[in-house]
Amino acid sequence: MLTGWFSWFIVIWTVILLSLMSIGGYFMFRKFLKRLPKEDGKSILDWEYYYIEQTRHMWGEEQKTLLEELVSPVPELFRDVARSKIAGKIGELALQEKAVSITQDLIIKGYILATPKRDHKFLVQTLKKKQIDYSPFQALLFK
Repeated sequence: MLTGWFSWFIVIWTVILLSLMSIGGYFMFRKFLKRLPKEDGKSILDWEYYYIEQTRHMWGEEQKTLLEELVSPVPELFRDVARSKIAGKIGELALQEKAVSITQDLIIKGYILATPKRDHKFLVQTLKKKQIDYSPFQALLFK
């Protein structure tokens, strides 16, 4: 039978491993749910990819730079996922509105609709810093 510090080490190590595996499993399960097909036969990720591909030619350098600035507070590990989700929503809006190009208004509206409201504070700060009027989107913010 183990006694002393080694037994405590084993117990603590077991708790740490179980915790890390639970956290990883949670994120893997979320990704799995996004990959499941919906009623139309496409998953959430399939639709994101579709909207991005359909509107890829509409993006200018200035719009790409604004999107990069908006996703900059996201940790590096999750930035690609955030960028893809936001760009997908912007693409969806652009196709719904039959836009010719991605505009600043589409980026702001897409960001608001694609992100949780806790991220809207950063959007407002960024828009104020860049002196961009966000009053048309006031009704969508913090909903």
